[in-house]
Amino acid sequence: MKTKVLDFFRLTCLVLVIFPVSIQSCKPEHKEKKSVPEVADPADAIIKNIRVPEFPDTDFNITDFGAIGDGTTLNTDAFKKAIAACNEAGGGKVIVPSGKFLTGPIHLKSNVNLHTLSGAVILFSKNPEDYLPVVHTSYEGVELMNYSPLIYAYGQENIAVTGKGVFDGQAGKTNWWPWCGSERYGYQEGQPHQRDDKNLPRLRKMNKEGTPVSERIFGKGHHLRPTFFEPFECKNVLVQGVTFTNAPFWVMHPIKSEHVTVDGVTVSSHGPNNDGCDPEYSKNVHIKNCIFDTGDDCIAIKSGRNEDGRRVNIPSENIVVEDCEMKDGHGGVVMGSEISAGVRNVYVRNCVMDSPNLDRAIRIKTNTLRGGFVENVFVENIKVGQVKEATLKINTHYAIYDAQEGNHIPEIRNIYLKNITVENSGKYGVLIRGRKEAKVEKIILENVTITRADSVMSVKDSEPVKFLNVTINGEKMKEE
Repeated sequence: MKTKVLDFFRLTCLVLVIFPVSIQSCKPEHKEKKSVPEVADPADAIIKNIRVPEFPDTDFNITDFGAIGDGTTLNTDAFKKAIAACNEAGGGKVIVPSGKFLTGPIHLKSNVNLHTLSGAVILFSKNPEDYLPVVHTSYEGVELMNYSPLIYAYGQENIAVTGKGVFDGQAGKTNWWPWCGSERYGYQEGQPHQRDDKNLPRLRKMNKEGTPVSERIFGKGHHLRPTFFEPFECKNVLVQGVTFTNAPFWVMHPIKSEHVTVDGVTVSSHGPNNDGCDPEYSKNVHIKNCIFDTGDDCIAIKSGRNEDGRRVNIPSENIVVEDCEMKDGHGGVVMGSEISAGVRNVYVRNCVMDSPNLDRAIRIKTNTLRGGFVENVFVENIKVGQVKEATLKINTHYAIYDAQEGNHIPEIRNIYLKNITVENSGKYGVLIRGRKEAKVEKIILENVTITRADSVMSVKDSEPVKFLNVTINGEKMKEE
């Protein structure tokens, strides 16, 4: 009977995907027993609805616009000219051939596919002043005017970054990374860092006070690192085949964007806050066939921090992650912590998560300053080798930097894990910390086998976890 309830829940979510309505949750309940027609998997329906950009068969080689692939010549103008010519001609491919091309920020325009050939390496300048003037961007869930992302598009349609090339942000212990303020990443006592009063504390204050984004000016003289690839308010975005490494900050950050496809991308970047892919305020996102080996969360789905998230009020929704490999990272697939506008309809399937340096497989993190909601998360057919802390962790008391208590109670409901095998789950099989004011609701594990965990589970302020054919440490969990 419980499996039938789960199937009905899937059908309900599919209807919401195809015919969106204003509703806070699709709950696995119904009053009338009626025959339910067979339908496609709701994740497949999301994928079918995503528009993948196509481009005219016209090439614009950056070397024809003055680019020199010697690793030392700054080619910012050549990239700019090639992209402008491609856009003005109605679109096509901007070709980056084999070679090492040093550049400042690359700003994409509509109908442009930045296509890298085998042997192409794009090296990004280590000089922060090359990323000026400031642009409308975001830092840890708060919009501001800051250094340009390394690859940036604002309000564009039909854009892509494809091919076999490598994008090297060249961040390291002598540039960008020390700004995080950690000795581990090259910071030395007395150097400026992001927690100086003029940096993050100033931005947090602007967020709380509702300062207009146009007046949140940072950049020169400040120390907030830029993201690597950021399509901002874009539609029909494709990232395919390329490799990202040595990022200053978050790697792929589609924000306020729709119809985003990330396919066959490798992220190998172990710097501070080097999340692999962070969809934020974004809808209809498909992440597939990727490898994530990161210094932070492999995938972190976000929707704004505190007042900014509530101001923007765009949930991230209809997101499918499949056929990916997660290695090092704080979490395999994560929701939060910048999550104030909410997250719904997330599907994770057919992935492998395995590393002694991977902390959790599935993680939800928020607090009462963030608030927000997470609902309708399906995780299916996942193979976990080892993680450090838990296969599933839900924490509504998440804190970093300082106390994170406020008046915005998070709501977390409808989280389903099915067909999961775990060799070593670390400290816990399941770890949940909810709130007395709003308990975590409807957590279901079905066909889950965790061979080893130091403790089976630790659950507080949550409805009882429902187990269907679940074994942890060789013990069959009681089905209620």
